[in-house]
Amino acid sequence: MVNVLIGFFIASLITALFTNRLFRLYFWYGINSLILGLIGIILGSIYNLNELVIMGVITIIIKFLIIPIVLKKITFKFKLPRDITPTIKIQYLTLLTPIILVFTYYLITPVLKTFQTHPNYVAISISSLFLALLLIMEHKKMIAKIIGFLFIENALFLLGTVSTEGMPFLIELGIFFDLMMFILILNLLLKYQGE
Repeated sequence: MVNVLIGFFIASLITALFTNRLFRLYFWYGINSLILGLIGIILGSIYNLNELVIMGVITIIIKFLIIPIVLKKITFKFKLPRDITPTIKIQYLTLLTPIILVFTYYLITPVLKTFQTHPNYVAISISSLFLALLLIMEHKKMIAKIIGFLFIENALFLLGTVSTEGMPFLIELGIFFDLMMFILILNLLLKYQGE
């Protein structure tokens, strides 16, 4: 089951790379977060880590439900343009995506034996980091770059979960508080940009 979910995790990020509408980007971020929460719940139940199950539920509530709603309200409040056409042409994106996936796998092959979990989980987590960076680079709009940072946070959360069989609870809570501060700063930045 985790194999399927991790496949959908990377697929939702790749789909977000090719999205040119803002609300679709929010949608794919929500789906990515939902899958991340489900992975946390399943791995928590496999390893008997209650804190990982709790963090999976919190991830679904905050990142799948609350953050996309907040971002939509910010979009309406500041009348942000919903067209976010990528600056990188789609032909180049189509070439770059598999190159990043293959490059990442070969990059971390020497250290894969040090991880306790399935090696592909770690490879996909690091590939997600690079793809999220590509998402940030391909857009000029600030809101799309912010979604890219949120995708990076999801990839880091996945990396910590699959490589260490669950991060400590306090670190995960710290990430969530950072995320909330990030949304607050985003609101202030867009407020002053609109004036």
